[in-house]
Amino acid sequence: MTFRHRHLLGIEPLHPTEITALLDLADRYVDLNRQPHKHSDALKGLTQINMFFENSTRTQASFEIAGKRLGADVMNMQMQASSIKKGETLVDTALTLNAMHPDLLVVRHPHSGAVDLLAQKVNCAVLNAGDGRHEHPTQALLDALTIRRAKGRLHRLNIAICGDIAHSRVARSNIMLLGRMENRVRLVGPPTLMPSGIHDWGVEVYEDMREGLADCDVVMMLRLQKERMDGGFIPSEREYYHRFGLDAEKLACAKPDAIVMHPGPMNRGVEIDGTTADDINRSVIQEQVEMGVAVRMAAMDLLARNLRNAEPAQYA
Repeated sequence: MTFRHRHLLGIEPLHPTEITALLDLADRYVDLNRQPHKHSDALKGLTQINMFFENSTRTQASFEIAGKRLGADVMNMQMQASSIKKGETLVDTALTLNAMHPDLLVVRHPHSGAVDLLAQKVNCAVLNAGDGRHEHPTQALLDALTIRRAKGRLHRLNIAICGDIAHSRVARSNIMLLGRMENRVRLVGPPTLMPSGIHDWGVEVYEDMREGLADCDVVMMLRLQKERMDGGFIPSEREYYHRFGLDAEKLACAKPDAIVMHPGPMNRGVEIDGTTADDINRSVIQEQVEMGVAVRMAAMDLLARNLRNAEPAQYA
């Protein structure tokens, strides 16, 4: 299986064949997770540490379940009460971790680049669970798996990513992955929520929701990230929902079999209405949660294989 990386820090270093290999393995883990006996020995004897400097429910729980189903010894470090809060630097934290000899380190951090810095200092495999506005690679991979299973392919699709693009690491990772797999990617949202230089990203940009959704196979909504905003990016939530919130009327502009996605958590009545979010014929939001466990199992499995096959000097 082609996947030759020490860490999973982002989508950018991944070749399309590596993305496909990871998704193929994740497909097998979907089948395992649907069995009464859900356990594998792929990480038996290995230690996984989850370090979340930002609060998370879905991602942290997903990584924890994934590690335990693969047989790892899993530890969650409570970073809100850690030595970081007392002034310890990330480098000192890395040195402390090295003394504990972990094998897999899962990190979410509010600052872009922090996970990469840790990866340079620790003697183990590192998985980026989201860093600032930079990347969230496993979210993009689970979105890709969800799309592939729902549409039967992961290429030559029209995919609209809608909402708060500027503050979204999910959008960045998805734009890279979906573009690399030969899809037509559209970004839909107000100009105030578009990053600078967006027209150089190889995507189409729309300010009108109905135009942006026209003839789309996939509609991916994003959370309005108010905690990352330091100014008036929208007039009001009511106005935002009127123009950019997904409802049945706007969704009708997409293809009749278009699927609806959202990485969660959802702000119902702001980015999406409840009826559309819960539509069993169109919404794959719960499937995304299920795919998240399988994708994270696959990612940790592949990194562990490389870890076991590498010469010790490579990880010193």
